[in-house]
Amino acid sequence: MTKTLGVPRPDQAAYMLRAASEDAGRAYKQRLLDLLDLRPGHTVLDVGCGPGTDLPALAERVGATGRVIGVDRDPAMLATARERTAATSTVELREADAHALPVVPGTVDRAKIDRVLMHVRSPADVLAQLRTATRPGALVALVEPDWDTLAVDSEDLETSRAFTRYTTEKVVRHATVGRSLARLTTRAGFRVETTIATTPVFTDFEHADHTLGLGRNMQQAITEGHIDRTRGETWFTGLAQGPFYASFTLVTVICSHP
Repeated sequence: MTKTLGVPRPDQAAYMLRAASEDAGRAYKQRLLDLLDLRPGHTVLDVGCGPGTDLPALAERVGATGRVIGVDRDPAMLATARERTAATSTVELREADAHALPVVPGTVDRAKIDRVLMHVRSPADVLAQLRTATRPGALVALVEPDWDTLAVDSEDLETSRAFTRYTTEKVVRHATVGRSLARLTTRAGFRVETTIATTPVFTDFEHADHTLGLGRNMQQAITEGHIDRTRGETWFTGLAQGPFYASFTLVTVICSHP
């Protein structure tokens, strides 16, 4: 069966909710919440909360005396988040950019930012905002991929490598921010408490195509002249025939406000 390049980009809210519901997504998010050490009464900040994927779990852990603040700059994402948290009075949603967090300085006990820094204009400026928002003793959890480590198995290894290069150089703004988290958070004035690297593995082609954008990003690479059309299309068709393997490194850092 021949697979077609150029599948339309999925709805972002649906994409994020699906990714969070899959085994790998559930596993790292559960560990992230555990490492944050959330307690009743805490004020928690979710920067780039998207469609509210994690807001219900955060609200459950801080209880009726706690408060969860979800911040996102996308009104459509916030609309979905409002639907998902309508019955939870402790969740507040605020439309704002991560570079200008709408919270009173020094009032946040816990904060998380999950796969957002790779997209922002300045990761350092966002971390400075988090440093200002958090109180002494607060914990901050950050999760980011390192797309330089994206490995896609193919007999045409050079095209796999070219695809990874295109992803890191053209598709993702800060593609290697995952490996830089400890350095960036330390420069922002935080103290690194824990650093963990995990490797999400994809053995199902359809799942990987949806999550990693194999087809749509290859089509873009071909259109922009970075990869030869025949070679790129042959590579993509070969991936669909299986067996399939792809992986990348996901870095989690827990840091504290001294």
